[in-house]
Amino acid sequence: MSTVVFLEHHEGELLKGALGVLAKAAALGDDSVAGFIAGADVEELAAEAGKYGAQVVYVADDPRLAAPLPQPRVDVLASLVRDEGFDTVLFGASVLAADVAGGLAARLEAGLNWDLVDLERRDGELVGKRPALGDSVYVDVGWRDGPRIALFRPGSFEPEAGGGEPSVERVEARIEDFSLAATMVEQAHEERTGPSIEDADVIVAGGRGLGAPEGFAIVEELAKALGGAVAATRAVVDAGWYPYASQVGQTGKTVAPKLYVAAGISGAIQHKVGMQSSNVIVAINKDRNAPIFEYSDLGVVGDVHEIVPKLTELVRERRGS
Repeated sequence: MSTVVFLEHHEGELLKGALGVLAKAAALGDDSVAGFIAGADVEELAAEAGKYGAQVVYVADDPRLAAPLPQPRVDVLASLVRDEGFDTVLFGASVLAADVAGGLAARLEAGLNWDLVDLERRDGELVGKRPALGDSVYVDVGWRDGPRIALFRPGSFEPEAGGGEPSVERVEARIEDFSLAATMVEQAHEERTGPSIEDADVIVAGGRGLGAPEGFAIVEELAKALGGAVAATRAVVDAGWYPYASQVGQTGKTVAPKLYVAAGISGAIQHKVGMQSSNVIVAINKDRNAPIFEYSDLGVVGDVHEIVPKLTELVRERRGS
């Protein structure tokens, strides 16, 4: 079997989610695992892909691919899959990747499984694992025929380096005229001082238990002391307390940090969906019956306004800062 992984990049770096999917593909032991990079002046990224298991990296380097628009990438990737005979195409979830995966499935008349959290080989066939019924159960999914296309939930795999130097193949960017009809007028950049919640190893999240927007000050201080990022619940962002880009949950972002601290969060199923893959979950809530305690590794019953500042002080003392 031969697999190609769509390697999305941003500001000169391959995205962590895409590299995690690439490392997983390499661990499955396929006959051939390749990466695909599209953009302008991106050939230097190929070496990084080799570290995570890509034996070959196909690079479509063309000024027409400079903007992160999906349709030109669909054109180039579809041609590559046909020409090289790939039977599996994998994507790490993002807005761009979802658009490209959907467009590719339509173009190739192929099956697409999305929101997967794992992939394994069983009796010679690929089997994906997908959450269902509000993430209360996991189901096995497959493909009737090829090429198989899969889109993985953020945080499903850690990008573990273990590869070497890949061979680099330059791909001609054969782009349809209609795919160039859309142009990007402006690209906004999120202003932040710390890591994004998708990439952070530590996340401190705040909920309605903080009482007011000003309550996020103690969450931000703890996140800063831990070197982490700040997240929020849907109720908080809907109320205008914190930006939507920080929302974790079913209608927000899915994260999987090493440590997730939930301050004043009740833990409804919609929020659980977005953070249950965290390695260690610590909950702080004055309601001892809050649902979040049911799936936390460590629970503290008490007032977040008293506990979080003390925790921040302790972290700073331990770190000597």
